[in-house]
Amino acid sequence: MLYNGVFFVIALSVVVFVHEMGHYLVGRWTGIRAEVFSIGFGKTLISGYDRHGTKWQVAMIPLGGYVKFLGDSDAASGKDAEFMGELDEETLRHTMHGAPLYARALTVAAGPVFNFVLSIIVFAALMMVQGEVANPPTVGKLSNIPYGAVDLQPGDRILQIDGTETPDYEAIGDLADTLPSSPSVSYVIERDGQQQTIEGPYPFPARISLVQPQSAAFDAGLKLGDYVTAIDGNPIIGFGDVVDTVRDTKDKSLDLSVWRDGEELNFTLTPRLSDVPLNEGGFEQRWLIGMTGGGLFFEPARQQPSIIDATLNGIDSTFGVLTGSLSMLYHVAVGDISTCNVRGILTIAETSGATAVQGIVYFVSFIAMLSAAIGMVNLFPIPVLDGGHLVFHFYEAIAGKPPSDRVLNVMMSVGIVLVLGLMLFALGNDIFCR
Repeated sequence: MLYNGVFFVIALSVVVFVHEMGHYLVGRWTGIRAEVFSIGFGKTLISGYDRHGTKWQVAMIPLGGYVKFLGDSDAASGKDAEFMGELDEETLRHTMHGAPLYARALTVAAGPVFNFVLSIIVFAALMMVQGEVANPPTVGKLSNIPYGAVDLQPGDRILQIDGTETPDYEAIGDLADTLPSSPSVSYVIERDGQQQTIEGPYPFPARISLVQPQSAAFDAGLKLGDYVTAIDGNPIIGFGDVVDTVRDTKDKSLDLSVWRDGEELNFTLTPRLSDVPLNEGGFEQRWLIGMTGGGLFFEPARQQPSIIDATLNGIDSTFGVLTGSLSMLYHVAVGDISTCNVRGILTIAETSGATAVQGIVYFVSFIAMLSAAIGMVNLFPIPVLDGGHLVFHFYEAIAGKPPSDRVLNVMMSVGIVLVLGLMLFALGNDIFCR
């Protein structure tokens, strides 16, 4: 729990800091004065003032943050009418509620926008650091595997697998559905300018590339890099064999034999019924143990992508997080999938720790996904959230005046009740949906 809590605080603090920095920077740029920039709520732990008079602080409860602008009555940007009534016109211009409409709207929108930008930058940076897979398919690195000696060497170009031409990784990926599982497969390679035919292991091994938090595999202790060699005593060659066995077994327990760094281990676990998103849209229910395979028995050679390609990948990855999250919420709302798919801070905390265990790349990727998701949620048209404030600003732009203070206060109260209700609902799912 402590481990999960530490990485949860790290991940959430990064995302919250970027979100609030968006509000702060755009607010300053548009002439709105910030009084407090806080990471966390409650009692102040450390604080200090900058040359602009803004108090920067870290508070005791690390579950969010806020920027309190001049004229705000609270962290949710409620209006301090009594204080505002005592200000002159010049000072009033520097408050959140007395600034021009464009300044207020831009300042509010900046928080979610900065979250999306963070997500894009992180996904792009990861691609720049890791590189992109280089075509034609070329062996970059060989890892220890439970299949004995492998004749392939780093630098070998894969020309054919089992008689099928493999000019790129897309062609190799297509074989995953058609190539029968076999301990030995024929490869045509190019090495030092010469073609040769060699025997090698099945290209799509039952190697775990990701363990899902709050899954049967995670609870049983399976780890990234493990190879499943047998299930219920039946030999397993490829990851497709694992998928087929779990699908056919459904909710019956499975005995897995696993190879980990030269050691044979045994695990017993039971698949769980889960809602799985489909590529064409929608969801379907499948029995899963909560681990992802994919990948080859060797690490492909990589090349440095261009900044443009990395940025486009960052945009595409961020868009995928947003569309996937919205699709899930829609299907929950219409009753197509279980409400247990809506989770809260306990699941986020557990996921933080689980991704950190699997490596810095997974943890940083999780921060990018969390940033995109928080940016999206903040745009929901609920009072107290940024999206609710933007709705009020839109009304003001159409009507020529803002809603009355009484209406705003009522709506803000309703918004607080809705947000707290959703948080309690998600927390209940964290506890009871296992």
